[in-house]
Amino acid sequence: MASAVVSSDSPQTTGARLVVDALITHGVERVFCVPGESFLAVLDSLHDETSQIQTIVCRHEAAAANMAEAVGKLTGRPGIAIVTRGPGATHASIGVHTAFQDSTPMILLIGQCAREHMDREAFQEIDYRRMFGQMAKWVAQIDDPRRVPEYLSHAFHVATSGRPGPVVLALPEDMLSETCAAVPGAPRYQRVAAAPAPAQIERLRTMLAVAQRPFVIAGGSGWTEAATQDFARFVEQWHVPVGCAFRFQDTLNNEHPNYAGDVGLGINPALAARIRDADLLLVIGPRLGESTTGGYALLDIPKTKQTLIHIHQGAEELGRVYSADLPIVSGMPEIASALAALPPPSTINWSGAAATAHEAYVEWRKPKPMLGDVQLGEIMRQLSERLPPDSIITNGAGNYATWLHRHYSYRHFRSQVAPTSGAMGYGVPAAIAAKSLHPERTVVAFAGDGCFMMSSQELATAMQYALPVIFIVVNNAQYGTIRMHQERHYPNRVHGTGLTNPDFVAFARAFGAHGELVATTDAFLPAFERAVESGLPAVIEIRIPQNQSTPGATLDQIREQGRKQG
Repeated sequence: MASAVVSSDSPQTTGARLVVDALITHGVERVFCVPGESFLAVLDSLHDETSQIQTIVCRHEAAAANMAEAVGKLTGRPGIAIVTRGPGATHASIGVHTAFQDSTPMILLIGQCAREHMDREAFQEIDYRRMFGQMAKWVAQIDDPRRVPEYLSHAFHVATSGRPGPVVLALPEDMLSETCAAVPGAPRYQRVAAAPAPAQIERLRTMLAVAQRPFVIAGGSGWTEAATQDFARFVEQWHVPVGCAFRFQDTLNNEHPNYAGDVGLGINPALAARIRDADLLLVIGPRLGESTTGGYALLDIPKTKQTLIHIHQGAEELGRVYSADLPIVSGMPEIASALAALPPPSTINWSGAAATAHEAYVEWRKPKPMLGDVQLGEIMRQLSERLPPDSIITNGAGNYATWLHRHYSYRHFRSQVAPTSGAMGYGVPAAIAAKSLHPERTVVAFAGDGCFMMSSQELATAMQYALPVIFIVVNNAQYGTIRMHQERHYPNRVHGTGLTNPDFVAFARAFGAHGELVATTDAFLPAFERAVESGLPAVIEIRIPQNQSTPGATLDQIREQGRKQG
């Protein structure tokens, strides 16, 4: 396509320069990418802005997208990933899917083939509106460089407003290099959120005050540190027990006397019973998805037997599965502020319930014996005592995470970064992104052997940018979660779940990283201290028996249950 006609004395710019200017305007400090020829013009413009925007080059587009998603989780601002067309975009799609299911603000920029080549199945051509249509809040292509400020402004507003989520923008390579007259940029985006109406807050107060066995489930995205502090004041004043939704355990300090545990996979049976027995559920933030509701079995559909007050950022989520008695559309800071100012009744009908619930959580959190010489529950307890409260813990998907969720104590806002989407390979890139964002904080990534090998090449990224993350690999030489389900549904018919792994210590050292093998519980903390003191990215491999499936069950026990059910 020919360049736009401009007068000789007009200030000149390019589409790529306008993209980078918009990123600076909207406060972007780092972008994650795998370079591609389709967006070389953007890389060239970023070359001039290294003092304002750090470009972190990854080894795989899935990792770049996961890193951007992790930044969105940790900051509440859109993380930015830039990938090339076709294979680059399809690799990055996992991060977009995670951002959508986890309600995380994120923007994926994709270099696209030239406009004059489109609709010919040109090299690596994909229609991204069709590809990402069901896993992003908005998908668009910028065909006119003069509209770049408009599109980027809209992208940031969409990603952060209402229920946060991902936005995908395709950038044709000839649009990026096209010269045009400079156009005024849009002002920095502003988050747009609803706030509860006074009448809704008053009705909430009335419903809660007359309850006999209320329970609060908090979590989801959109929280700020101030909002969590307001929320803590509310639960203290009203003496209500609180559970945190799946992988949002850092919404309330786990040592708080009102904390009752995490409402997710592997839930404490006593906590599940408390929720079922509640006469009022106050749900603040979560979507009440499959993991938080135990496969939609914890609560009746469409009307719960409990009185349900459901507060969410997106109106489209309210009534989607569960019909609430009081649905409220609100941002988390807005509702938390209103709740903190809500005076409790003079008499609390459920006096002592929070203390009882917390005692049950403390008992549940105590490490239980497991097979082998390494006790993962005890290691999680050791880490809780050893790590500063603001340490960031990341993980992907796998049964190894159940020990982390059950036994580690999250004591600081935004100290847990994990995918509610259940995506494997997430923990390694998420930890690298977290360390780039907070170099002063300790960052530890947990991964199973299968999970680790899906993104282990990013050790090179950690080394390149001197990001000393500690990666703990729990190795049982199998896809443990799938093996568990296999034994439950097809007992003694093991097929397709075994793994042959490298020597993870040698693997780490091949990158120049620190590597250790832990064979006993007592050897863990000394190995961890050596990893910290090395000042390098470090891999600590922990080997556990294949038969130990979860904190509460072996594969033998699960297999026997499967036989009985069959």
